[in-house]
Amino acid sequence: MAAMFRAACPDCRGRFELAAEALRLAIGASHRTTFYSFTCPDCGAAVRKPAGERIIELLTGGGVRTLRLHSSV
Repeated sequence: MAAMFRAACPDCRGRFELAAEALRLAIGASHRTTFYSFTCPDCGAAVRKPAGERIIELLTGGGVRTLRLHSSV
């Protein structure tokens, strides 16, 4: 059974469950560049939210596609 994640849209205030395929996780060099994103199934808004250690653990464990961002120095 595929993992489902509860999410909410800040634009339309919709609440829903998303499959791992509907989410993207980006892990950057700092907490400001570490976030997850999805498209709201209700209003179509692109949503981006910060991801702390616990969220990263849950999303990666649930099979969400992860992009590791490299810092450009």
